[in-house]
Amino acid sequence: MKFFKTYISGKLMLSALIGLGLLSSCEKDGNPNNLPDVNPADYEGKIDGYTSSDEIFPRNLVAYWSFDDTKNEVKSNTAPTQTSNDSFVDGGVRGKAISLNSGYLYYATQINAFKSDSLKSFTLSQWIKITNNGSKRTMIFQIARPGIFNGSLDFRLNTQSFPATNTTTLRMNPRFTTVGGGSQDNLNNTLSPTIGADKWTHLVLKYETTTGVFNMWADGVNVGSFNNRGVGNNLFRSYEPGEIIIGGNYNTIPGKTIGTDASFANMVGQIDEIRVYNRALPDAHIRALYNLGKANK
Repeated sequence: MKFFKTYISGKLMLSALIGLGLLSSCEKDGNPNNLPDVNPADYEGKIDGYTSSDEIFPRNLVAYWSFDDTKNEVKSNTAPTQTSNDSFVDGGVRGKAISLNSGYLYYATQINAFKSDSLKSFTLSQWIKITNNGSKRTMIFQIARPGIFNGSLDFRLNTQSFPATNTTTLRMNPRFTTVGGGSQDNLNNTLSPTIGADKWTHLVLKYETTTGVFNMWADGVNVGSFNNRGVGNNLFRSYEPGEIIIGGNYNTIPGKTIGTDASFANMVGQIDEIRVYNRALPDAHIRALYNLGKANK
């Protein structure tokens, strides 16, 4: 009886404490961590959670070409040393774009963001308007090495593979120079974006130095066929001194020719929103850059 009276007394006391608000009942709580309520208004006008491409890993954005009435690399304010057959045009992905009519932009200044110790993992994102040409390859971005034909990083397009009438297949063949002095590359054997003189296409290179994985993306899809490039002596290295060439290579720039290779021609097309990050962006953020660009954000 003593146990029964104690149990009843305790039960009454517990009920009284709950009634006074000093204890809560044992009903299941749907928000055990007391997280704030989600306000749908906070996401209005956003794409993948962002209002602008500028919000994607801003602290890791180390080089940027907006081409909004400037050819300078915006982060360092580095101006091109030499340009040819280039002009600003309206209708860019955001604002204006640069149009190249068998042209190029050449930056002989060493930009700190591309020094060996600064660029190990990276993501290179850019938008282009281009067609195949059936005769010459196109270099859309190169971290060039003075006096050497191949750069530390060559974003090559095999525009020679198909005639201009083919807008369903663009062969991408980026390569980089390794710490051991060799070369690694990738190719999209099976997947391809559509292209065209009036279509903006989003191309991305993504490299992770801890794994040696070298991905390439096109219009929000991972299209590479040979992504695992190895570690050790196969890792990427950004050699010094380094120069930047957009739309060409040394053999398409008068006075800079190295050897007799004539497989490249200066670019015919448009480029906009070149962004270089010093990390391999998560896949969701590469898709976000694509989706934001489609919305001119």
